[in-house]
Amino acid sequence: MIKVILWDIDGTLLNFEKAEECAIRKCFAIFQLGICTDEMLSSYAAINRSYWERLERGELSKPEVLVGRFREFFTNEGLPLEAAEPFNEEYQLRLGDAVFFHDAGYEIVQYFKGKVKQYAVTNGTLRAQERKLEQSGLNELLDGAFISDQIGFEKPTTGFFNYVWEHIDTYEKDEILIVGDSLTSDIAGGNQAGIRCCWYNPQRRQNESGLRIDYEIRQLDELQDLLELA
Repeated sequence: MIKVILWDIDGTLLNFEKAEECAIRKCFAIFQLGICTDEMLSSYAAINRSYWERLERGELSKPEVLVGRFREFFTNEGLPLEAAEPFNEEYQLRLGDAVFFHDAGYEIVQYFKGKVKQYAVTNGTLRAQERKLEQSGLNELLDGAFISDQIGFEKPTTGFFNYVWEHIDTYEKDEILIVGDSLTSDIAGGNQAGIRCCWYNPQRRQNESGLRIDYEIRQLDELQDLLELA
């Protein structure tokens, strides 16, 4: 029986792509960088994803990711390189300006409130994630949040999950479920931690990672029936 759910935030409960688009367009206006086209957004999203994947593999530090992605993007687009660092600072604030849930994201957390313990587990920056949790109302529903900036470790490292175990009540590993969209972060972390793993996979991607997946869902509200049967 599952007694604890560890929720990933960006890409799982919240639609990160929509928030990212709003934040970048707003920052372009603030820094007077002209029009941010759809093509530019796609280019940035690919760069950003590659930087976070390198962080998960331990190849980069968090500061190298946060500024490096914008340095590369600005270089590719011919934008003033000196604006990359202040742009990133503003971007962290603006990420929390608009909140978009994935399908039944809010409702499913609300449904499980009081039935199981629920915690956010996220690699996002402290400034951005605290604003998102507050703006979305998730901070009122969850029993706590574990943000990598506070912990000093990123998912999927054992250091991140060891910190989580030290700060929640004692549970058996098979009573804990992590729910996330990232194979390299959420599922890999859950595998290493020895807990149950639920892959949120609305795009119906193929799992070619060799990682163990206990449950796979297309919609978040599928979790309600799954946990009643588990």
